[in-house]
Amino acid sequence: MKRHLCLAALTLFIMHSAGAQSPSVVGSQTQCNANVAAGHACRNVDMLSRLSMADMQVRYLNDIWGWVDPDSDREYVLQGSSAAVVFVDVTDPVNPIYVGQLPGHDPQVHSLWRDMKVYKNHMYVTVDGVSTNGVQIFDLTQLRAYSGSPITFEETAAYEAITSAHNIAINEETGFAYVVGYRLSNTMVQLDQCGGRGLHMLDLQDPVNPAYAGCFADKQTGRSRSGYTHDVQCVIYRGPQAKYRGREICIGSNETHISIADVTDKQNPMALAISDYPAVGYSHQGWLTDDHRYFLMNDEFDESNGLPNTRTIIWDLQDLEDPIYFSSFNHSTSSIDHNLYVHGNYVYAANYTTGLRILDISDIKKPKEVAHFDTHLDSDNKSYDGAWSSFRFPDSGTTVVGSFPDGLFILNPVLGTATNIDGSVEIPESFSLSSAYPNPFNPSTSAVLALPEQAEVRAEALDLLGRSVDVIHHGVLPAGEHTLTFDAGDLPSGTYYIRVQTDRYVTSTKVVLIK
Repeated sequence: MKRHLCLAALTLFIMHSAGAQSPSVVGSQTQCNANVAAGHACRNVDMLSRLSMADMQVRYLNDIWGWVDPDSDREYVLQGSSAAVVFVDVTDPVNPIYVGQLPGHDPQVHSLWRDMKVYKNHMYVTVDGVSTNGVQIFDLTQLRAYSGSPITFEETAAYEAITSAHNIAINEETGFAYVVGYRLSNTMVQLDQCGGRGLHMLDLQDPVNPAYAGCFADKQTGRSRSGYTHDVQCVIYRGPQAKYRGREICIGSNETHISIADVTDKQNPMALAISDYPAVGYSHQGWLTDDHRYFLMNDEFDESNGLPNTRTIIWDLQDLEDPIYFSSFNHSTSSIDHNLYVHGNYVYAANYTTGLRILDISDIKKPKEVAHFDTHLDSDNKSYDGAWSSFRFPDSGTTVVGSFPDGLFILNPVLGTATNIDGSVEIPESFSLSSAYPNPFNPSTSAVLALPEQAEVRAEALDLLGRSVDVIHHGVLPAGEHTLTFDAGDLPSGTYYIRVQTDRYVTSTKVVLIK
């Protein structure tokens, strides 16, 4: 949401909008039938349940994340609100359980912006526009204490070298957190020379005692050329540019530009590139494709600045030192877009008043919307009600969306077969297997199989000697398009083939695994 929105208006904003709350819907799945589920416009997304704000004991919803308990495999939603982080157990997604909440570091202070991420069973929470929060730390294993009555939890620890921040990103592979849009406490001013802009980097090797590691700000970006970073993704780079493979790369959405930096050496981070794009409004947030070749980004203000439709901006990062504006996907709606995340061949985009929109990017040159669920019934206008963000649990595929004032939606996208707008299945004219995407890949890649008629299909991955290393699918599939995913997490780097065979056809596509 707009960072400059006056916090003094928070109470009035909530009071104005809270009257349109929807009741909880639990106990059974509601299928998307004839493009409607429980009154919500939809396509290829079923509603498993909906939990109202009242049943979560909150009056506002913002960002969302998730945690899977490694001991029990229970799935928990971490839903931000104006005053707390709410915990909801969605292991049984048609019967969500409100477990309790963690109030802010100062429980009396409320904010429009609360963000949370997870590392080693610990949640890290930032709050913007306040003077007392810092980074809250909470041991998520405490959720196991739930025995039937909601619990008001206490924080495990707090990092107080900053007072507030707009967002936090964590690279779970390296154990570093990146706090962005932050304000420094008096004790940190001499150490952090970035002045509360850009990235404030924290070493999380001791999860309850984060250690300041360095900062980075590209002063050529941001509305006041201050280097302000609104959101960021940091990864161990495995993309096409050999020079930077294995290094830790951060891509910031910096209001006016994207900013790319090599932060491998936290004391000496290196700016690699910045770039703007046509009709910049507010460079808000983005996410890399699995192969680290493309970066998909949303702009939060371009609709209000006159663009007729929501757009998802696509960057080509073939060269990290020279990012290229590749294209934009123009949605069929004009709602304001907020957070998006890439999951394999799909982009899950939260577009405020029009809810969750899912794009198929298996052909990055021709993205297409294949599914949606409108969480906000009141309108589809250019306002900041509705879906803030989404989180997809990787194993179950359960997808959760926090939508104000509509509640927490627990959804089931059905993406194996495309449908027309009227709900009928698209039948391909001929048999085909698309190229795999991403490729090169690590650890999984997908290809789309087009079947003009029902057939028994054997899909498997072969090594260069023709030996089967993974059976992807074996059984009857109906006519339509089907996504085949090859997970090579246990296999060595090398070249493989995805081969598909029916009683009438056989075809294959080559893929390269790089670890």
